[in-house]
Amino acid sequence: MTNADPLLGPDRQIVVREDWLCLTDEPVLEPGLPIVDPHHHLWQRAHSSYLLPELLADTGSGHDIRATVFVQCGEMYRAAGPAEERSLGETEFVTGIAATSASGRHGPTRACAGIIGMVDLTLGDKVDTLLEAHRTIAGARFCGIRNRTAWHPSPEVTTNLVLPPPGPLEHPAFHDGARRLARHGLPLDVWCYHTQLPHVVALARAVPELTVVVDHVGGPLGIGPFAGRQAEVFPEWKQRMLDLAELPNVVVKLGGLTMYVGGFDFHRHPKPPSSAELAKTWQPYIETCIEAFGADRCMFESNFPVDKGMCSYSVLWNALKRLASGASAAEKTALFSGTASRVYCLDRLPEALSVDLSIK
Repeated sequence: MTNADPLLGPDRQIVVREDWLCLTDEPVLEPGLPIVDPHHHLWQRAHSSYLLPELLADTGSGHDIRATVFVQCGEMYRAAGPAEERSLGETEFVTGIAATSASGRHGPTRACAGIIGMVDLTLGDKVDTLLEAHRTIAGARFCGIRNRTAWHPSPEVTTNLVLPPPGPLEHPAFHDGARRLARHGLPLDVWCYHTQLPHVVALARAVPELTVVVDHVGGPLGIGPFAGRQAEVFPEWKQRMLDLAELPNVVVKLGGLTMYVGGFDFHRHPKPPSSAELAKTWQPYIETCIEAFGADRCMFESNFPVDKGMCSYSVLWNALKRLASGASAAEKTALFSGTASRVYCLDRLPEALSVDLSIK
């Protein structure tokens, strides 16, 4: 697909413009609230890179980010070897960055304290061997798997599949792989569009022993055939999220709403949105999820640098804090650090890698 939009990169993500982001600056709200950011990426690309220095510049912008969780994005795969083993290169790459951060020489944030990797769950017996290989590389930091699952038949909707459409969620072997993952005590992150949520419901019902983490509030679409139709999409999305909330093994990440696929256009405004503007826009989605799942099954996320095309890291977390302003202290702890720490077992890291989440 030819892209003539100067605000979209070749990866169909919104271009990050640091000078534009600086046009909105505001004081950090609740600077002493400990945060675990459970969803970000790292990559080196010709048009934009987001590596440890860029991550730490964002996490060091005023909020108390104690730790982060890296989520697979297809970066630094091995150039050779069996296809199913090439994703081990990403885990090797991120493990090195995590070790660099854990040295303490780059500040208090424990970047990549958790690592979510890629193992194709349709591979049958190979799944177990591959999971062990990732764990051998990353040790206790290895905390989950995500496959590339987001797909919609419209060519205007961004896709991230490796398998042919409709992708692994509908593959006959996927549930078997999910059961294997559960036996290893690891959760499964799922990035899908709201149109695919019935498949996630089916998965969570079929494998109740597996913790399923639904990324980015379930992916309500706002581009292609859904452009300008957020009001129509919302009730359909909401009902599917309510269906998921009935299943106790499902957890949801609250964020990702400033991705290109969501259809919001803050990046086209003369200046970036304030946290109050973001909170007003996100409120129906975030409140629906918290009311349905409860704070102990929700975790706020940044999804950086993907969401950075529309807002800065500091403003994003201010918006999330505004949305949680009516929550109790226990609920805030769950939303900002507790749920993520529990689901990704950061509270069980060895002492040398431990993350301090106590109020300072």
